[in-house]
Amino acid sequence: MRNGGKYQIPSNHFEVIQRLHALSPEEASKLLSRSDEGPSLRDWQRVQTFFQTGSVGIESLEPSTLRYDEVQRDVYASTMAAEKDSLRATDRSLRDDAYQQSRPTLREGGTVALTAAATAGGTAFVLAVFTKRREGKRLNEFTEQDWLDIAGETGLGFGQGGVRGLSIYALTNFTATSAAVAGSIVTASFSIAEQANKLRRNEIDELEFIETSELVALEAAVRALSSSVGQAAIPIPILGAVIGNTVGIVMYKAVASSLTKREAALIERYLDEQRALDEQLATEYQGILEKLDQSMSDYLGLLERAFSPDVQVALVGSVELAVTLGVASDEILDAEEKIDAYFLD
Repeated sequence: MRNGGKYQIPSNHFEVIQRLHALSPEEASKLLSRSDEGPSLRDWQRVQTFFQTGSVGIESLEPSTLRYDEVQRDVYASTMAAEKDSLRATDRSLRDDAYQQSRPTLREGGTVALTAAATAGGTAFVLAVFTKRREGKRLNEFTEQDWLDIAGETGLGFGQGGVRGLSIYALTNFTATSAAVAGSIVTASFSIAEQANKLRRNEIDELEFIETSELVALEAAVRALSSSVGQAAIPIPILGAVIGNTVGIVMYKAVASSLTKREAALIERYLDEQRALDEQLATEYQGILEKLDQSMSDYLGLLERAFSPDVQVALVGSVELAVTLGVASDEILDAEEKIDAYFLD
């Protein structure tokens, strides 16, 4: 209590002591000398004497959550069980509330889509005007066709922004996809769709379509990878190997058709090395987890024995816990002689 701690007493006892401590002598004299229904004058005198002559002030006391009759020897087990059930119920309720509040909604999705559309539309407008200005035209020199072109670019940006925002919202809320990866997927989808539209208009041939799509996919993978590494959102030791393996596969599949045999062999060797590293790290990680589980199990067993209700088991468990924690052997009370010397000398 000198360090700011509090001494807890049963809540019903705290209320009685607090009331008796606050009574004046005149009010206390009205109490019966002996009462079975409430505190007596003798109780008031004991409380006053305790706080006047002792070193503990009334401010050092605080009520416990439980009453005196709830922590007796024959009932404390049922009290603790009820407390556990209450905590579980509260936890479930909080989890359910958090889940309901975090669930995606159509209204929120619409807000995201409109925000993304407005941002993309505004950006497209600025870029379109900037492009016209780079051609040497001033704003007052823009023709009707120029403004139509700008309006078309702005409308296209607005539409793409809305679709992109809604798609990213759906991917991040309905699938296990991060925002960085979802953004890359949507961007790649737009780019590939644009190339497909050019192919249908015979502006490019099939080979150009495939090559461009491969490059788009590769760029999207690199973008998503860079964002994920930057965020460092998954602190798992084998993550680096998994990412390296993913990059190697994407690179190999994206440009394998245009690589020479030597380049393909280099990438194949890189993939093999990443797979071997992945397996090695996974094995080491699993071994560390098993050792940690065993150590934790042993430690919890020591704690259970050290604080067992059985005195003999608790004494032996306390000795084992002290030895495990590195306490010097001459400081451990593991013999009757040491116990007698510690308490009687």
